[in-house]
Amino acid sequence: MWLHADISNLADIPRFYGRTSGDRAALITARRRETFRELDQVSSRMANLFIDAGIPPGSVIGFYGKNSIEYFDALFAASKAGCALAVLNWRLSALELRSVIEDARPRLILVDADCTAVLAKSLDGAAVQVETIVFDSNSGDPTPLTQRLSACSDVDPKQPLRPEDTAVLLYTSGTTGQPKGVQLTHGGMNFMRLCEHLESAFEWKPSDVMMFVMPNFHLVGTGLSLQGLYNGVPLSILPGLDIPNLIQTVERDRVTIFCLVPTALQMILDHPASATADLSSLRMVMYAGSPITAPLLKRAMTTLKCDFMQFYGATESCGAVTLLRPDQHDLDNEQKLKSCGTPIPLVEVRVVSAAGDDLPTGEIGEFLIRSPAMFKGYLNKPSMTDAVLSGGWYRSGDAGFRGDDGLLYLVDRTKDMIISGGENVYSTEVEQALSKHPGVSQVAVIGLPDERWGERVTAIVVAKEGEVLRADDLIAHCRELIAAYKAPKQVIFTEALPMTPTGKILKMALRKQFGPTESAEG
Repeated sequence: MWLHADISNLADIPRFYGRTSGDRAALITARRRETFRELDQVSSRMANLFIDAGIPPGSVIGFYGKNSIEYFDALFAASKAGCALAVLNWRLSALELRSVIEDARPRLILVDADCTAVLAKSLDGAAVQVETIVFDSNSGDPTPLTQRLSACSDVDPKQPLRPEDTAVLLYTSGTTGQPKGVQLTHGGMNFMRLCEHLESAFEWKPSDVMMFVMPNFHLVGTGLSLQGLYNGVPLSILPGLDIPNLIQTVERDRVTIFCLVPTALQMILDHPASATADLSSLRMVMYAGSPITAPLLKRAMTTLKCDFMQFYGATESCGAVTLLRPDQHDLDNEQKLKSCGTPIPLVEVRVVSAAGDDLPTGEIGEFLIRSPAMFKGYLNKPSMTDAVLSGGWYRSGDAGFRGDDGLLYLVDRTKDMIISGGENVYSTEVEQALSKHPGVSQVAVIGLPDERWGERVTAIVVAKEGEVLRADDLIAHCRELIAAYKAPKQVIFTEALPMTPTGKILKMALRKQFGPTESAEG
């Protein structure tokens, strides 16, 4: 559905459905529901709170908390106030979070009650002064946010918005370990909705209910949720991945569509409750974020008995770039199941050499992407933006090839990114953390295949002479410096790392040496 006459920016979504389908549920949790009319009113009230607090249009407002109704109230309120919402990753350590906050420089941060301790630690000594307002998504008790909202008008402030204005700021770490704020614009999101409208594989029904379970700081979480709300589809919200709760919620809310990483799909299939649960409401399972094995996909399709659709994209692309559509999921063709499909309408993908030349079918190169929904750049980082955006094309850093069947196949990530349980982990970040341990001489971090996580963050460590290191100690050291999910799941000790003549570590050799056929300690 393409609603360009009525919805041209994020703020227009609650306005349109508040007016046309006001009594329809928009947001659903185990504790309460919020209709589209209520979403429109609350987001207007919150927008006026921002304005009354002296926050001018064009500013950044932060949100720090898990998935909740309040998240969407804040997301649309920021747009109504003419501001961008920076969605802060609640899985980061306090030090990592501080770097993000110092880059985004939000004027105000809305923080869920169970996240206040980490936020306070991150702001202690930060180079910016930020006002915080606490809410509590887990109870109906009065909070500083509800008290302040009660004094605000629910008249829509209708601050003007331009297509090039930033709507959402999502952070990725990048290969350098520096936080990069991906600026997604109102115009880009609007074009994303047009691409989806022209894609025949996307179909929305009046009975649809979409589950919002992927983290809000991921594009998969926020992007797909906005796609659903744009099409008037209620969201069934889970704070995070809790398999028993997810299964119960599908039954309770009669969820028809959800998106998960392959690790979570396997967890559902392996959980005893799934054997007796009524999951018959599901009509579409979307999956993304990490490699999936053909046996797992076959098992999921056979067990859940609904359509499956894979998508590939990047935060920078504002949504899906390619789809492996339901009719391309051929259980008798395992090779095709390894594909990420073909581009959605209005999106182009080239496979190029290091020199930028287009490569023939079957040859591996880097994916270049061109889309009308592309991000406008990394906040405060023009040189990093110029390094990946040129002539309208985005350098994805992903390597792959175009098959004889016309489908695209991913084979590696040129940025040395590891995808573990659907989370992006950059090897440089982990290597920097491990190198700070006084007993470590050299370290290389690679991803190795893992049945549960897709890829296992693995550290290959050379100890300093005379040092005796323990894997558990190194992992604990990492967790003090970086998010727990980035810390190695495996540590392998070796006497030397393979090097090129110029001193570069040969990670390909490490993957071969310590891959699935090799035994490893840690």
